[in-house]
Amino acid sequence: MKKLVLVAFTALAIIACKKDPVEPTPTPTPAATTGTIKVEFEAVVGTSSLTFGSQQYYNANNDTFTVSMLKYYVSNIVLTKADNSTFTVANAYYIVDHNTAGKNVISIVNVPIANYKAIQFLIGVDSLRNVSGAQEGALAPSDMFWSWSTGYIMAKFEGNSPQSTATNNKLMFHVGGFSGVNNSLKTINLSFNTETANVSATATPEVHLKADILKWFTGVNTISFASVNVVHMPGMNAKKLADNYASMFSFDHIHN
Repeated sequence: MKKLVLVAFTALAIIACKKDPVEPTPTPTPAATTGTIKVEFEAVVGTSSLTFGSQQYYNANNDTFTVSMLKYYVSNIVLTKADNSTFTVANAYYIVDHNTAGKNVISIVNVPIANYKAIQFLIGVDSLRNVSGAQEGALAPSDMFWSWSTGYIMAKFEGNSPQSTATNNKLMFHVGGFSGVNNSLKTINLSFNTETANVSATATPEVHLKADILKWFTGVNTISFASVNVVHMPGMNAKKLADNYASMFSFDHIHN
């Protein structure tokens, strides 16, 4: 009996000495390091919002006109942080289409968390992509593309003017050209003035820019619709329009 009691006590002691299994320490979720920033492009005519259709406007040559289409490529975006360092958005090409609701806003993803004070972008498609063969996404051949010899249409404006001598008084400005003396690529640099776009894991700031279509027809070159009304290939007139619209963008405000 004594032996049985001793064995029982020994077994209980061994069981009591056993440690509870250790629960594994959960792996913490890595803190987010990137976010998203949106850029809205508002089409305006001077100080008024652009209205498509029958609304008449005047250019710097005092020609009257209406607008039926406005779209352009935005690419090669560079964002400047408050500390003056920069973030380059790689391989991102967008078509800003003012005729389609929501297509005037672009979303830039995987942006490092920081406060940003300026933006740089290219109006058009850079020369490398113009000679890179068949592509996908925004660069897939579409109504913003001519051919592999002439490349992409960087910006497109269509409408009508009684001063136009083209058939049905049409205005058709399809601006392209990525090399040589008639290169129409334009780099835009805009400061956010005293504001910053504050990108975080939980907040997506929206930068609001304005695009004034009157700038297509004045600035470096005053355009007369009687003499320049249809542009559908790279050349001198396309370059004139691009030299003008390079100044059409301005910063307005930011929603953080």
